[in-house]
Amino acid sequence: MTAPAQPPATPDLLYSQDEEDLRSAVRALLADRADAPTVIVATESATPYDQGLWEALATGIGAAGLLVPEKLGGQGASHREAAVVLEELGRTVAPAPYLTSSVVATETLLALAGTEGALQAGDGGPAAALLAELASGARTAVLAVPFATPPGGAQAALATLDGTVQGIADAAVADVLLVPTAEGLYAVGATAPGVAVEPLVPLDLTRPLATLTLSGATGTPLAGPDASATAVRRGLLAGAGLLASEQLGIAEWCLAETVRYTRERHQFNRPVGSFQALKHRMAQLWLEVVSARAAARNAADALATGSPDAPLAVAVAQAYCSGVAVHAAEECVQLHGGIGMTWEHPAHLYLKRAKADSIAYGTAGRHREAVAELAELPAP
Repeated sequence: MTAPAQPPATPDLLYSQDEEDLRSAVRALLADRADAPTVIVATESATPYDQGLWEALATGIGAAGLLVPEKLGGQGASHREAAVVLEELGRTVAPAPYLTSSVVATETLLALAGTEGALQAGDGGPAAALLAELASGARTAVLAVPFATPPGGAQAALATLDGTVQGIADAAVADVLLVPTAEGLYAVGATAPGVAVEPLVPLDLTRPLATLTLSGATGTPLAGPDASATAVRRGLLAGAGLLASEQLGIAEWCLAETVRYTRERHQFNRPVGSFQALKHRMAQLWLEVVSARAAARNAADALATGSPDAPLAVAVAQAYCSGVAVHAAEECVQLHGGIGMTWEHPAHLYLKRAKADSIAYGTAGRHREAVAELAELPAP
């Protein structure tokens, strides 16, 4: 007799005490090292990333190794904890290569480092060795694909280690480039001969983009074509799923800051936030943020538990959260009135980050199509 099918586990959308403790540590660090004036000054400099901030976040708190097993020197945590870090980075739009290095590149390498048994035996290959360096914060890596590449549309842009890839996030500050080609995945040093990384001028100045040009470059082979394609998809899926948590952090800050400002700003001898029209706008935004939190947490939990529904959860989160972040940032700028249009106020940083994130790892429309395919629904 066939055993009855077990009902799917209910996702845990609540934050654990450990996650809240991690949030407190990251928030305190960012309040000290990445407040709004500091971030604005960084965007005007030639080095947007504060190396001291990255070292404190990566090694002091240990955030760089959250997804890496303890056998490789990581924290052995999960995507839930990494999502908390990204929420706080979104709240401050702090320039840090966390999403690209500690999530996407790390997850790509984890797919290649072997099984848990291989890791325990110390036989993870060059991918495991690089993972250990990323977990310690000694090096950073990026996956050399355009920032707009969706998880389901990842294809090798190059046939060999020759050619150009445009729009790579954080390539200008990475130590290692993970380059997928038709021959497989290679780890290429950013300063190796035949490698040229040309910074671009992005909309979001807190996350630099660059063009990578390879000309006769050499690299360490990490995987063949099939394993490489699987690993890249896994990395991009994790990136898209946890990007929703960054977008949640953006939306939460914009809502909180807008409510605070409209309480303090007076017009006609009363707080502007007391006007009914503004109350309705902020109430609607609050509802959207609460829904975005549920979607982002569901995606993080699905990735953490290895749920077979993780691709669907990620697609739902990205289809919804990207629009909420943009809407929250737009409302923040508009409801701050004239001050929201100034360079000195950080509202424009959040709007630019939200707009840039809305096309990162696939647009909302692309993810809605994925939802329809994965849920076997009629296309919208």
